[in-house]
Amino acid sequence: MLKPEFVNRMKEMLKEEYPAFEKALLGEKSQGLRVNPLKGDVESFLEKAPWKLTPVPFEKTGFYYEEADAPGKHPYHDAGVYYIQEPSAMAPAMYLNVKKGDVVLDLCAAPGGKTTQIAGAMGNEGLLISNEIHPQRAKILSENVERMGVQNCLVMNETPQHLSQVFVEYFDKIVVDAPCSGEGMIRKNKEAMEQWSEENVMLCANRQDEILECAATMLKPGGRLVYSTCTFAQQEDEGSVQRFLEHHKEFHLTDVPLYEGMCRGMDKEQKTVRLFPHKFKGEGHFVAVLEKDEGEALQLCKTKTQESLKEKELTTYRSFEKEVFAVEKEGTFIKYKDELYVAPKEIPGLKGLKVLRPGLHLGTFVKNRFVPNHALALASKKEDLLEGASVELSSDSKELKGYLHGETFLADCSGGWKVIMSDDYSLGWGKVTGNTVKNHYPKGLRKMY
Repeated sequence: MLKPEFVNRMKEMLKEEYPAFEKALLGEKSQGLRVNPLKGDVESFLEKAPWKLTPVPFEKTGFYYEEADAPGKHPYHDAGVYYIQEPSAMAPAMYLNVKKGDVVLDLCAAPGGKTTQIAGAMGNEGLLISNEIHPQRAKILSENVERMGVQNCLVMNETPQHLSQVFVEYFDKIVVDAPCSGEGMIRKNKEAMEQWSEENVMLCANRQDEILECAATMLKPGGRLVYSTCTFAQQEDEGSVQRFLEHHKEFHLTDVPLYEGMCRGMDKEQKTVRLFPHKFKGEGHFVAVLEKDEGEALQLCKTKTQESLKEKELTTYRSFEKEVFAVEKEGTFIKYKDELYVAPKEIPGLKGLKVLRPGLHLGTFVKNRFVPNHALALASKKEDLLEGASVELSSDSKELKGYLHGETFLADCSGGWKVIMSDDYSLGWGKVTGNTVKNHYPKGLRKMY
C-alpha cells in the first residue's frame, strides 16, 4: 500500500501522468545485467550466453533478461562475467564519462554496481578509489570488486569528511550515488514504502548536502561530479542540487543527452535527468551532472605517495609468477602481514586511512612459498597465462559443478598451479599433482547443488 502523503505529493508532481505511474510502480520490476569488459568483450559473451537478452538503451554493456533466466545461478556470475544490476542504476556511471587513466572516486559505493561499471570503462588503467562508510556494506563492495577482476581499485571504509580532509582537488571524476529515502525502489523493495516518511526525506536531504560539500572539496577544477539518487523526492533531487549550486558558484549543471524513456528533471535549467517506471523499463532514478570551473588544481593528497616493496622482497612471488603468467605484474606492491597486493603506480599513501582492499590481492607468503589468492585468478585472462597454465571446463559440465562445490577432478596436464576456466572465463585456482586437480576454490564461495 502506498502512503497517502506520498500519493498526494506524486499526484501534484506528475498531474495527469499519475495513474500510469502508480500502475507501473505496483507492477512487475525489470531485470538487468551488465557485461564486464574486464573479462571479455560483449560480442563474445552474447554468443555464449544461454538467454535471450535485450539491450538497455543508454549502456552498451547493459541488457535486460527474464526473471526465469536466473543468471545469478550460472557459473558466469561466479566468474564475474557480468554484474546483476537494476537498469536505471546504470545511468550515473554512464554519465560520469570516465576515460582510461582518470583518477576517480565513487564516494558512496556499496554494493559495487557503479564502481564495477566505472572500472570496466577504465580498463584497469588509472586509479579508482571506492568508498563505503558502513563496514559490512564495505565488505560486500570489496567482494564484488574482487569477483569482477578489478585491479586498479582501492576499497576504503571512510567517512566523506575524513576523505575530504586528505584529498583536496585530487579527483578528475566523482560519483555520489547518495543515500536516500529509496522511493524509486518501492517496486523492487516492498519494505521501502513501509519505512518511508516525510521526516526521513528531510533527514536524507540534509545528509546529502553534507556529502556533496565533501565531494566539492575533492574534485579538481574542470572535473565532473555526478550526483544521483533512487528517489522521486524533489527535496533530495533537484533541491539538493539547487542548494549545492547556491553555495558553490564554481560549479554549474551540464547539459547531457537523454535516451529512450528518460525525461528532464524539474530544475530551472532543465538539465537534470529523471527516470520514471512508467516511462522507462526500470526503477526510479535521478541524475545531475555537475562540472567545476576550470582553474589550477591543488591536486593535494595529505599523505605521502605509497612506497612499493623492493624487488628483492618479491623473489618468492616472482618465482611463482614465472610458472603461471606470461607477463610480470607492475605497480605499487604492498604487503600487509603475509598478504601481498599490487596497486597502480604512484597511489596515495594509505597510512591513517581505513583500507579494505589496497589493489589486487595477489596472495600469501607461506614460509618459502607463495600461495595465490582467488582475486588473482579472477583478474586473469587466457592471454595473461603461459600455455598450459589453465584448465578449461565447460560451463554445463559435471566437473565444473563439482569444482564450484569444492571437489577435486582429473585432468591430463602438467603439475603446478592452474587457473580453472569456464568457456575462457577464469573462475579460480587448482593445483595439479599427478593427474588430480586439487580444489582451491574458496570455501565461503562454494555452491551447494
